[in-house]
Amino acid sequence: RGGLAAVEERTDEAAAFEQQRFAQVYGPPATVMLEPLGDTPARALHSDAPHPVLGLVSEVALAPGDEATLWFRFGAEDGTVVADPGALFAYSLARLQRRLPRAAAAPAPQAEREISWHTAVLSGGACRDEVLGHHTLNQGSAYAYRMGFNGAARDPLQHALPLVYTEPDLALSVLRNTCSWATPDGDLPYALDGAKRPSTELFQPSDQNLWALWLAAEYAAASGDLRAFESPLGYHPAHAAPAVSLREHLRRQFAYFAHVVGTGDHGHVRMRNADWNDAAIALSGVERRVMIERGESVLNSAFAAWVLPVYGGLCSRLGDEDTAAQARMMAEQLRERVAEEWNGRWYRRAHVPGKGALGDDDCWLEVQPWAILCGAADDSRARELLETIDQQLRRGSPLGARVRWPVPPGGDIMGLPGEGTAGGTWFSINMTLAWAAARLAPELAWDEWRRMTLASHTAAYPGIWEGTLSGPDAYNVPESPRAGHTWGTAMLSMQQFPVNNMHSHSA
Repeated sequence: RGGLAAVEERTDEAAAFEQQRFAQVYGPPATVMLEPLGDTPARALHSDAPHPVLGLVSEVALAPGDEATLWFRFGAEDGTVVADPGALFAYSLARLQRRLPRAAAAPAPQAEREISWHTAVLSGGACRDEVLGHHTLNQGSAYAYRMGFNGAARDPLQHALPLVYTEPDLALSVLRNTCSWATPDGDLPYALDGAKRPSTELFQPSDQNLWALWLAAEYAAASGDLRAFESPLGYHPAHAAPAVSLREHLRRQFAYFAHVVGTGDHGHVRMRNADWNDAAIALSGVERRVMIERGESVLNSAFAAWVLPVYGGLCSRLGDEDTAAQARMMAEQLRERVAEEWNGRWYRRAHVPGKGALGDDDCWLEVQPWAILCGAADDSRARELLETIDQQLRRGSPLGARVRWPVPPGGDIMGLPGEGTAGGTWFSINMTLAWAAARLAPELAWDEWRRMTLASHTAAYPGIWEGTLSGPDAYNVPESPRAGHTWGTAMLSMQQFPVNNMHSHSA
């Protein structure tokens, strides 16, 4: 009993601390109004809990075969009256259906239902940012709803890419919002915390600027709208810096990537303390400080070798030939470095100071598609690589390729073999595999796309609720004792909120 009392006391202390911290960061709790609409009868439900919740209870008596419809709305009270909520709901659905894209593909009949659904959920996840302006596309799930931050910055940028072709105004709004996170010298922070302040304490990835440059170039190519790049855009209030044009924001981000992130001893983009894979530093086998300062990411070299010529094309269209030339020159140098990383089976993952290459004994998927897309692999080598991926990383995995395989028996910091970065399957990586395979191995590309669908998860794991209407950012593969679910670590568990991750709807 003494031990239980101590646990209860610590729990109470933790709750009090959390309440104090919440008040310091967010201020007093706002009043949330919940009201019945139309003829819905309701009575208020009050709570005396430390964080009271205002609710409504409706009492309905139904005989067998009867049905009743109850209508509620929540949000700020604005005094408006909805006389016919059913008509409003029908009108909203009709407008939604008119704006959603439709798809049909003989090799992937799932597209007919899923493209419209994913677009609806993805665009529905966009939130107006009343602090910085424009919209953000927080990836949601455990990151937003458990940890409470908007990050990494690459994620809203990546989520907005498909919206370039369906809702370009929204894609531009996300680009402008995310660029405003950056410092005036072009450093795009890892995330915004729960109070929308720039957060750089956890990670300082080396790839974030590339996603902004890619989304900008994609938007310009699809829309032809070059005037958007001349519009002024402010910086986060924390920087107290004057607004500059969107074009200048992007130029500063490129300069930061080229000269501050820069390259290391082998000519590859520096790793810093993360590239995409947050576990790569811990798995390097050297002191963390050494890897951050001198480690090199072949992944981000290959990624940059594709992005920078595309960004260079945008610069040329905007009349900035000097930046265009710098971007193309850096891309060519990185492409040559990536080509040198072929080990006879796949491309190495990273360079570790004093230890050589990471990824000689196991294939890390994230670098392989970008090596194909950037041109480091010719067609013959690309086909050979895709065959290896098919046999080694895709075999027996109903939801798509494993991100790394084989994995040591102990797994890695993200779990057992087959979980997280220890061989799980990730939407943000497998989308590039399907893309890279499309020209050279179209059957593989279609099959990978089909494996990423909600229909495939439901068929493979009918007893698991996540993956039916929405999903996480990654799934565990059959080698995991929790196959079909998602990853969990001591610091953060995606399984705590395994749906509403925008990667499952944007990839």
